[in-house]
Amino acid sequence: MVEKRAGGADDIKSAIIPPPATQRRYCQQPGSASTQKKCTQSLLAILFLVGLSLLCTKSCSPSRETHVQDGKYSALIGEYMKHGNKRPNGPLRGSKAEELFLTVPNEQSALAASRRYTARPHLAGTPGDLETAKDFFAHLQQELSINHAYELPIYPAGSDEALAATLNISTYVEPTAWITTYYPVLNFPLNHSLEILGETGNPIWTAELEEVSDGTDPDATEYATAVLSWHGISRGGEARGKLIYANYGRKQDYDALVEAGVDFNGKIVIARYGGNFRGLKVKRAQELGAAAVLIYSDPRDDGTVTTENGYLPYPHGPARNPASVQRGSVQFLSLYPGDPSTPDHPAYENSTRVEGDSKPTIPSLPISWINAEVLLNQIADGEEGPTVRLVNNVEEKVTPIWNTFGVIPGHIKDEVVVLGNHRDAWVLGAADPSSGTVSVHEAIRGFGTLLRNGWKPLRTILIASWDGEEYGLVGSTEWGEDFADWIREHVVAYINLDTSVSGSHLKASASPLLAHLLRSTAEQIPHPTSEGRSLWDARLDKGELFGENLDAEATAVHEEMESAADNIGINPLGSGSDYTVFLQYIGVASSEAGFSSTLHDPVYHYHSVFDSQRWQEVYGDPGFSRHVAIAKHIGLQVLRLSGDIVLPFNTTHYSLELQSYLDRVEQLIVTSSLEVDLTSLRQSIRALQAASVRLDTEKVAAEIKLRKILGKLKKRQTLRRKLYRKLRKGICKLMKYIGKECKAPKDGEFTYFTFSRRRLLKAIKRVQAVNHKLIAFERGFISKEGIKDREWYKHLGVAPGKWLGYGATTLPGITEAITMDGDALAAGREVERLKIHIDNLTESISV
Repeated sequence: MVEKRAGGADDIKSAIIPPPATQRRYCQQPGSASTQKKCTQSLLAILFLVGLSLLCTKSCSPSRETHVQDGKYSALIGEYMKHGNKRPNGPLRGSKAEELFLTVPNEQSALAASRRYTARPHLAGTPGDLETAKDFFAHLQQELSINHAYELPIYPAGSDEALAATLNISTYVEPTAWITTYYPVLNFPLNHSLEILGETGNPIWTAELEEVSDGTDPDATEYATAVLSWHGISRGGEARGKLIYANYGRKQDYDALVEAGVDFNGKIVIARYGGNFRGLKVKRAQELGAAAVLIYSDPRDDGTVTTENGYLPYPHGPARNPASVQRGSVQFLSLYPGDPSTPDHPAYENSTRVEGDSKPTIPSLPISWINAEVLLNQIADGEEGPTVRLVNNVEEKVTPIWNTFGVIPGHIKDEVVVLGNHRDAWVLGAADPSSGTVSVHEAIRGFGTLLRNGWKPLRTILIASWDGEEYGLVGSTEWGEDFADWIREHVVAYINLDTSVSGSHLKASASPLLAHLLRSTAEQIPHPTSEGRSLWDARLDKGELFGENLDAEATAVHEEMESAADNIGINPLGSGSDYTVFLQYIGVASSEAGFSSTLHDPVYHYHSVFDSQRWQEVYGDPGFSRHVAIAKHIGLQVLRLSGDIVLPFNTTHYSLELQSYLDRVEQLIVTSSLEVDLTSLRQSIRALQAASVRLDTEKVAAEIKLRKILGKLKKRQTLRRKLYRKLRKGICKLMKYIGKECKAPKDGEFTYFTFSRRRLLKAIKRVQAVNHKLIAFERGFISKEGIKDREWYKHLGVAPGKWLGYGATTLPGITEAITMDGDALAAGREVERLKIHIDNLTESISV
């Protein structure tokens, strides 16, 4: 040990530079000319050795050409490793960054942001909507320290500026933000009416279609008629006909009525919300020849929180206000989302447009329970009701909408993590979407704090505030169709947030690739309202408002929606929010999690004027702790995805889930009595599982190897920096002695990588290869041909149910060939198609 210390840095220094004090005494001693000559020669020798050392620091490294050609990722990792070295505790990344981030989101800030975003109606394409786009931009600008000395950067989609803003994300070196304007065809209400007609054809009852508030909720009172009660994308016109009750308006409800001999031709259907997407209630009625559809909110679907159980209606209690109306789009979402007039293409102002198959051809209206009760009382069991007349006049036009974007450049600029939330609301939208916007708002504050403390992510982060989601995921879909190739090449994952708080139950949905990340980050965050528990434990929360009366059918529908979770508690993603274009169209692993309403929570007035700030503060999230918990959750996901050397994707869980999906298909085959051979597909899935296990081993080994080399680099760098500072100090003293200025390179100019470049580069390329395989996993399920009858959806592993809309159907091609078509040959073709994709995927991830 003593001999090793003798060869240390201090001895190297003394061999090159004698102690300065001794030098000074020797050279300053009066003596002969020969003595002074020896002194000068010594100094020159020292300077020569130091210069040679400095020269070797530069020239002994690989050439610039080699560095440019082979050292791109080593340079990036190097920058990542030394970024933030000025901090007293070292670089800000990993757990240090997470710990600081978690201290930032807070309830007071979240409450203030919510009050700001819900201060006025902001329906897509309206002046209020544009103001929220600017508000969000200003927040990005402030928190990310973005300096825009010029006019507000709002770019028309398709313009050189808009194209460059996205296509150049990989070149940004500083945070930046902008707004892109798309031009979809949307509609807006003009006037409407609903009447019961007597035998003479004259009205005997006229509905009050607008919501009514008594003043207790000031915002609901002020804006009750600001946005009329109507359906987005609905057909304009008038219809009259006998009334038919269709329960939830699900396909099975219609089929049961048809089997019972009910004739829908020329009739007006009345159905209650729930069970499927509202647009599909209209679609099936249209296919059966109905003239129009009415959809209402039924208190039976409010669980135990009803006036029947003694709860007062809002705004005086937690039960449903009977005048509330659920607005919403009736686009046929399971065919394709986005602008109906530009399927598969972005909606530029001058785009060529088509009529579009995703729009209804019959009118519809949403109505309140007050109005529905009057109509339902006129219908005898199993019989037609009275003749009603419905008028729905709308204005359809090309309408500007505004997506707001912000970029935090990472060290690896061509790998991008996207965080998105939509901003537009049917009226005030305190829960949908403003609770999500508030949580993203707080996460951005956290990122801003990290930036100001020297943090820079390994991968680039893109933050998106989508517009037009309520009409049919328009803003995100148009951007996704606009930049599909860029997304395919650069985006590694998408974190979505729609409504972050509408109740007490944590609902988590994701691609199986991200399931473990979603759960592990939720387990790290404290439960917002219950000590000693985690956020993840909130998935067990079911509300606290109980009563004796509970509708059995509503309970069954609710439980069916909750039963799709995998063995770790994560649901598959169907559609209904902005992850759709990323996952279903391009193959980007996506996730979404937020607090949803249960059968025992205060009634959430979905898409109503009563989704207001007062409801949120009194009943939805008093204290705003749930908003903050979700902000922390999405922030941790983004930090892991943008900061982990190896992407936190779990391909083995995904491959095991495929086996579960296939088991469900096998059960469907048994029930249907069709003959479909799944043997070869099951074998392919097992081969994929084996390849995935080998990839698990490789990704662990690759990361360990890289970290080991980086650790050695860090130690050597630290030692050399110490020596270098001592050398520089000695040089400066010598320069000062001979009367010259010290020009020795500063510490920051010290070449970082002079050790084992080849080993480092090899380790980095190994990690890079693993990450490419992880990213390719989700992409591997994308079929150019798409799913039969709805080719826009291209993911063969999961899609929104053809007659569900929101809910997911796994292995959709095979499943729908069995359940919808009853076609064994078609099912066999789908089995073979999926097998080819899985075999190709197995090959692509093999190590």
